[in-house]
Amino acid sequence: VHEHYSFGPPTAYLAINYLDRFLSSYQLPEGKVWMIQLLSVACLSLAAKMEETHVPLLLDLQVGDVKFIFEARTIQRMECLVLSTLGWRLRSVTPFSFIEYFLLTATGESPAPRALIARSIDLILGTSKVMDLLEHRPSAIAASAVICAAEEVVPLSAMDFKRALLSCGSVDKERVYSCYNVMQEQLIDKVPTWKKRACGSLSFTTPQSPVGVLDATILSCNSETTMGSTLSVNPPAMNGSKRRRLNLFCNAG
Repeated sequence: VHEHYSFGPPTAYLAINYLDRFLSSYQLPEGKVWMIQLLSVACLSLAAKMEETHVPLLLDLQVGDVKFIFEARTIQRMECLVLSTLGWRLRSVTPFSFIEYFLLTATGESPAPRALIARSIDLILGTSKVMDLLEHRPSAIAASAVICAAEEVVPLSAMDFKRALLSCGSVDKERVYSCYNVMQEQLIDKVPTWKKRACGSLSFTTPQSPVGVLDATILSCNSETTMGSTLSVNPPAMNGSKRRRLNLFCNAG
């Protein structure tokens, strides 16, 4: 979905943020995988409305290998449930707002090197699947991503990057180190994409379906571990005539 509509990184991050916050406050019925997919679509739709200048129709958001196709009114009902559960607090600061500031602080270069920006974005999106976004501040996530990116892209200058960032008065060292450790554990990058982005567009590639973007984040919610393991396997593609149209609250039983 993100690649198809050229959504920006903040949209994916916000969608994950909404999903994490929702699951931390609302207990979904067990065994209803379709509700997880519906929730994923609703969170992505809300995030797109907050960040994008062009938002596709709700039916058009459901592309790729999805098991269920939901009617627009069904997605809207789930959106309302998400909004009420989150107290309508959708405007969230993301780590992407801090990347260029931290790079400017560390390098003194403006604009910041594209390779460092691209790799920092990769790290933030990649670790958002395993990092508790409710526990770590966006600024700490961004600072740790910049440090990790520097260690890969410009290893000879990495120590200077670290000193410059950690000496910044607005940075909490303990929080940065906490995020840094999580990122270091997730740095097994078999097919790095930051090199491609450094030479071209800063757009990024994600799974085709909304549930593909968000399914791994279920694992970061302690109360939903078993549900996340069910969803981690991509469902097979189905013909349009065989796809089920489900109405939330009507077929909840």
